[in-house]
Amino acid sequence: MVIGNKEFIAVLFGNDINTYSVSRAFYEAYGIRSVVIGKFNSGPSCNSKIIEYHAKSDLDDKEVFIQALDEIAAKYSDKKVIVMGCGDNYVELIIQNRSVFRKNIIVPYVDENMMNDLITKKSFYKMCDTYGIDYPKTFVYYKELGENFSLPFDFPLILKPSNGVNYWKNPFKTQQKVYRIYNNEQLKTVINEIYEAGYPDELILQEFVPGDDSQLRVMIGFSGTDKKVKLMSLANVLLEEHTPHGLGNASFSVTEYNEELSYMLKNFLEGIGYVGFFTFDIKYDHRYKKYKVLEINLRQGRSNYYVTGAGHNLAKYVVEDYIYNRDTGFQIVKEDNIWLAIPLGIALKYVKDKDKLDKVNKLVKAKKISRPLFLRGDNNLMRMIFLYKSQLSHYFKYKKYYK
Repeated sequence: MVIGNKEFIAVLFGNDINTYSVSRAFYEAYGIRSVVIGKFNSGPSCNSKIIEYHAKSDLDDKEVFIQALDEIAAKYSDKKVIVMGCGDNYVELIIQNRSVFRKNIIVPYVDENMMNDLITKKSFYKMCDTYGIDYPKTFVYYKELGENFSLPFDFPLILKPSNGVNYWKNPFKTQQKVYRIYNNEQLKTVINEIYEAGYPDELILQEFVPGDDSQLRVMIGFSGTDKKVKLMSLANVLLEEHTPHGLGNASFSVTEYNEELSYMLKNFLEGIGYVGFFTFDIKYDHRYKKYKVLEINLRQGRSNYYVTGAGHNLAKYVVEDYIYNRDTGFQIVKEDNIWLAIPLGIALKYVKDKDKLDKVNKLVKAKKISRPLFLRGDNNLMRMIFLYKSQLSHYFKYKKYYK
């Protein structure tokens, strides 16, 4: 596998499907090897032929993070270094410390003030109100409230941290990404566990929007340095992971075209002056025939290869803008494509909507399917053993956790 030479490289922080998907996009667009820095000597990016992989177990530490990036920027001092976080904590570290980075490092992100407004769900929902964007009925819970509160909606409800980065800095045994709460007793138990672990911020309690995984959507795109949106790509998430830590992560999706939703979110992003990649998590509320935004991530989502697989390589957007100063114009992705992080057999087994399965089967027959982790030629033995073990494990996980 030949790795070309360009005037830039990409440095990606993390070690999941996100880092490999973005590295693959850079490889397919420009024939270059990306640098991935993760915490462990494992995962889909480790032992890859298209990746220069480094493991640092204490990468979450600010000084270790800065030093790791500085070493790579010094090693490639003759190149522009595009730095990207593939987890919210790494995005925060990049944005907060950009002033101390070497001159050859490119940071394609919003400033710290906007970051704080967007990653804190309480303030994000206020911004949604300004731009007429629907979101589920919400109650903001403060630790000081104790049990002295009442909710403006009924159970079941969704509970999640207002600040996800701070939440994961305070782990505990039963910690979940998102909770579905069915009664007052469960609500009190979860709230106590979260605050006893040291989480310092508010919690978001939301009305549960009815419907299974197939009502979920994800919108991934890019806004340029001119603060104009260049790309919007919507996907219908037909199936999520269902493990406690994985709930909320897509595992199977199909691209979808929705012009009205695309322009509504485009107007929001341009109105606030957003730059860089973004991901909106959305759920369709069939009761009101409305799409309701759940949150925004200031990065490409872990399922980002569905965009590249549909013919709109994500790496090109950041390179064309930040390296070559070219305007790509604005596009809404229309091409149909399947994105799969799990075996196809699981996907077909657990999706119940017949109409959507009919569409999936047609796309499978047409070979319009992207499996981002499996790139022809990237077949290091240790990496392939890891991938096949991971794929096999999904059969057991869905059998245990899917309800």
